[in-house]
Amino acid sequence: MAGYRKKQKQRAEDLKKDPFRESAVAALDKAGKALEGKGRVILYGLIGLVVVGGLIFFFYNRSNKKSQEASNMLGKAIEITQAQVSASPQPGSTETIYPTEQERARKAIEAFDTVIAYYGDPYRENAKYFRATQLLVTDRAKGLTELEALTKSSDVKVATLSKLAVAQTKEADAQYDAAVASYNELINSNNGIIPTDTLKVYLAGVLEKQGKKQEAVDMLFNMVKSAREAKDADGKPAEQSSAAREAATKLQKLDPTRYDQLPAEPPPDLNG
Repeated sequence: MAGYRKKQKQRAEDLKKDPFRESAVAALDKAGKALEGKGRVILYGLIGLVVVGGLIFFFYNRSNKKSQEASNMLGKAIEITQAQVSASPQPGSTETIYPTEQERARKAIEAFDTVIAYYGDPYRENAKYFRATQLLVTDRAKGLTELEALTKSSDVKVATLSKLAVAQTKEADAQYDAAVASYNELINSNNGIIPTDTLKVYLAGVLEKQGKKQEAVDMLFNMVKSAREAKDADGKPAEQSSAAREAATKLQKLDPTRYDQLPAEPPPDLNG
């Protein structure tokens, strides 16, 4: 754990210099740890999604002082969302540690409000998304309202990520029909911002919660089958996505018999 915190601290320092590339790496760690094996959606994982799916596409111009300033401010705000939460921090720690998730969220909201007030797009629109996800912690209803408004953003990435946040929030609140509708809308949009396989894994999870096990099994089976049979441009087995591998794991737990009907997993390309 100490090693992991040290690594996160170094990434936070790097984030101040280039918040796009480094935050994507940190977000993958955070989102994976937050969402893995949880019965409800962990809302803080949404931050990782927006960093990976949205922040790295920013028009980052190091020669533009205002742009760099906005980048740094947004990077510092993101850093707050990744800070440790502990009611009893280690004595002598130099890290910023918040006593509760609510306090951390309040500080992050203040930082994102600064970006919104002083900088233009694309920073402002993305900061609005970050702010809304943090509001889910301090004022859930207001956060959801702001996310729903952002689903109509002219920025297609922000709109798409906001739709995902709404879907995950509905799922967390056991509003499964609404969550299914939102996930299906995202899948059908096919805009490439969020991988379709990732969305299908989320959707299968909701179907399972609805008691629609067979639908979930069919979806996962078809995903994994397609992934294992896919070929690259050279006719070799295509590399499987992490979502396809996760789907295989879920399928094996849900229906071992159906899992055994899958084509064999391609052997690793030792020359690749």
